Amino acid sequence: MRRSELEHLIRAAAAITDQHEIVVIGSQSILGTVPDAPAALLQSMEADLYPLHRPDLADLIDGAIGELSPFEDRFGYYAQGVGPETAILPAGWETRLVKIQNANTDLKIGYCLEPHDLAAAKLVAGRDKDRNFVQTLLQHGIVLTLTLIQRLGALPIAPERQMLLQRWVERAATGAQPKAPGSG
Repeated sequence: MRRSELEHLIRAAAAITDQHEIVVIGSQSILGTVPDAPAALLQSMEADLYPLHRPDLADLIDGAIGELSPFEDRFGYYAQGVGPETAILPAGWETRLVKIQNANTDLKIGYCLEPHDLAAAKLVAGRDKDRNFVQTLLQHGIVLTLTLIQRLGALPIAPERQMLLQRWVERAATGAQPKAPGSG
């Protein structure tokens, strides 16, 4: 997905829901901070999003511009309507959102996760593709090791799990091939 495509999805989601502000919480929220992100970060053709003040309208997004919709057939990318509970995020993430607002969004606002918050959420999700995503963020200097470790400490998860994830980041930052947290 390219930045212009994410902007199109923000514009379309805002029109469908009649909401001015849309939150982007999936991997493609990286485009808020890094419009020309490395190709390895842009593999997904979907953006996870919801209306800021009316997350209950996310189903409208799925129905109109979601997977297998005529929208996806026409453009080759789509939105997945999700809720704010979809991602486990560090305390204070709302204050660090990155705003996209321009002519291509029809001046509607897309709020994207700040990269360290995105990386923390990806590590909590714990899938191989999420760990690879975070490794790429670290390798390209998009996220800083110490900041990410701090954000992991602000997650609403058990302290033991925070420590496992923090150790994973330390290993990944040294260039080691870290195993999945908790796998030994």
